Formats: sequence, C-alpha cells, structure tokens
Amino acid sequence: MAETEPVCDLPSLDPAAYASWRGSGIGAITEAIERRLILELVGDVAGRRVLDVGCGDGALAVELSQRGAAVAGIDSSRAMIEAARRLAERRRVDIDFRAATAERLPFPAEQFDVVVAVTILCFVEDAAPVFREMARVLRPGGRLVIGELGKWSSWAATRRMRGWLGSPLWRRGRFRTARELRALASQAGLEATAVRGAVYYPRFGVAARLLAPFDRRLARITTIGAAFLALCATRPVART
Repeated sequence: MAETEPVCDLPSLDPAAYASWRGSGIGAITEAIERRLILELVGDVAGRRVLDVGCGDGALAVELSQRGAAVAGIDSSRAMIEAARRLAERRRVDIDFRAATAERLPFPAEQFDVVVAVTILCFVEDAAPVFREMARVLRPGGRLVIGELGKWSSWAATRRMRGWLGSPLWRRGRFRTARELRALASQAGLEATAVRGAVYYPRFGVAARLLAPFDRRLARITTIGAAFLALCATRPVART
C-alpha cells in the first residue's frame, strides 16, 4: 500500500536517540519496567491481530510478533519506520510497517483485536481524535493498551523545565493523569478497565537501581508520582 499520509519527525527523537536511551543504565531499567507493564496488560496475543500505534524503531512490535501475533505498526517518522523494518528483517518476523499518523490510521474499521500505543499522546495537543481512531479500528471486545508519561512525577517536572528552557521536543510535551486517560477512553466509546503506574524513582541511575525493585509495591498504592501510566480499555460488544 502506498504511503500517502503526511508524516513528520519529532525534534531530537530518532532511532539513534532510542538506541542511546536503551543503552544507558537508567534507560535499560526503565524500559524493562515499562515493557513488562504493557505486556501484562496486553496479555496473550498468540493468533491475534495487533496494531502498534507510534511503533518507533519497532522493538515492541517485534516482540509481539515473536509472541505469535499478526502485527502492523505505524509511525509518523519515516526514519523510525525504516529502522523498524530493518529490525524486523534481522529478527526474521513479518510485520506490516507503514508511515502514517495516529489521527488517520490507514486501516478499515474493526480490524484489530489489540491496539497498543506507547508514549505518543505526550506529543499530541488534542488526544481525543487519536483515541477515536484507535477505537475505530478495534474489533468489538478488542483491547486498547496505552502507555503514557504521567503528569505528577519528578520526570514530568524536569521535562517541563527543559521545555521552558528551550528544548524543542519538550516544548511539545503533554503529560496526563489517570483520570484524563480514563476520560479520553470513555469519550471514544471504550470502557477503561485499569490504569496502573510505574517508574516511581527519580531520573538518576543510582535511584533507579535502588528503587526499581519496589516499583510494583508503589503501583498497588497510587498512580501519583508515577512517571509512566498504562491504561487498559475495551471496546464494548453490541448487545443484540
């Protein structure tokens, strides 16, 4: 399928930036915690059709494919899509990667059993159209899993400060609460079943190593202070 959707790149966010983050000590710890939470909420994907919205360099899409899903992935950055295709080729998995925007997904309605989107809404001013699009391509009974940057955390405070100091990336940053994510899901006709927090430590390598083992305990208490929030919602099945 030809890629006709206009696409764009976020400043300072490219495949090299992803690789650098994962290669750092705190990045590796944080990525593992976030990935574990997303995969727990996604559940068993064997034999299911899954869409990764904002797939980046394809790491999550490839893992979902290796778990038995039929995966498609979109990203607004052509550089990310090319990196994702190279990764899929190296891992020998077949994934339908396309350059497109989350506001206009290039798929018919009710195509996917699971839609997952990790840290894309933080760069979207109005998230409602994105939620509606993701709900549109979900089959009745399908599951949406969103991973986002939490509003009330030390990480968000630092990123807001960087935006005020001139960072072109974090000038665009938008941080949301658990209540806001639930409301967005409801407005799109979805039923939120869970919002869970993760990454409660400050952005320091030593803190991450010391406090990461306690992350699950804090998540059972509150989402306040979580740098990462994950929402799980379902599309209701129409009653007959």
